[in-house]
Amino acid sequence: MDLLKQRSKAQLNKKEIFVVLLFYFLFAWLYRIVLWYSGRSYEDEGFWGWLDLRGFWLASGRQYAFLLLASILIWYIGFYLLRKKSRHHQITAVIFLIPVLSYLVRELRYLIIDSLGENRLRGTGTVWDWYIPLLFLFIQFGCYFAYRYFLENERKLKLEGELRQAALKSELAAIKAQLNPHFLYNVFNTINASLPPESEKTRNMIAQLSDLFRYQLKASKKELVSLGEELEFVQKYLNLEKERFQDRLHIDIKVSQDLMQEKIPPMLLQPLVENSIKHGLSSLIKGGTISVYIFKEKGKLKFEISDTGIGVKDKNAVFNKGIGLTNTALRLQKMYQSQLELVDNSPNGLTVKFAI
Repeated sequence: MDLLKQRSKAQLNKKEIFVVLLFYFLFAWLYRIVLWYSGRSYEDEGFWGWLDLRGFWLASGRQYAFLLLASILIWYIGFYLLRKKSRHHQITAVIFLIPVLSYLVRELRYLIIDSLGENRLRGTGTVWDWYIPLLFLFIQFGCYFAYRYFLENERKLKLEGELRQAALKSELAAIKAQLNPHFLYNVFNTINASLPPESEKTRNMIAQLSDLFRYQLKASKKELVSLGEELEFVQKYLNLEKERFQDRLHIDIKVSQDLMQEKIPPMLLQPLVENSIKHGLSSLIKGGTISVYIFKEKGKLKFEISDTGIGVKDKNAVFNKGIGLTNTALRLQKMYQSQLELVDNSPNGLTVKFAI
């Protein structure tokens, strides 16, 4: 899913690295051609003299290699080390680093050239070895910031489209769910009343199923509910599943009583628990354990829903198996700018983590 594929602001993929290297190579050759022509070297070397590799390296290739070194250092300090900072902090750092590192790299290049006894600009001419790298690096990182803004805007537009689709699906589901719910409650009560007294277990199951429908109707009208209410709903859902799986399903819920009044979006945990049962445990003959662990750390409420099922190799593909995980991920992104994290459980199975 796109939400889980979003890369860090400081991360470059192979295609982008290739484009940067190609960018440097082409500009180095272009600079070589300019120097070759302006120096009238074409009269001595002929028309194809600008293709000479040694001439390319001495005239411009080496200088652009040092520019690339400066660019890597600027990217590492200004983006990678500051990847958790805001864009304004990164822009300020890059503006400061470009002249500093341009000067240091130029001096390093001069030391190497002087040690080899080769020619270079001297006196007032050295200003060109200052001006051209500054101009080049400012253009390069200006393009990089524009590129990043374009990608983030594209992701934002795509996310808004996914949110609109999810909202439409939720509205349709809500319309279907509102199909005279009181009629359903009355049917449940009628079924309960028609059961013989010795069918107490069946009565309890019907009562719990009725409570699930009642909570879903309540959740459709509220933005937030208490963690205690949500866990009570999840527990009833798991109790019904346990009647189906019998001894194949084990339940382990660890939540401090101090957290029961914390507010969370309704119907947040049930889709994750259902996914663990449906895709993790249902196909196992021996069954397994569903664990729900909720705790507070550094002011954030953290959730871990684990199963000891078959696990998942392609974790992105999990979001293509239904709308439950997708909608949950979209809700977390929209309300808390948080994301679902899927990791392997030990010794087997899957763990879903998120924080709000």
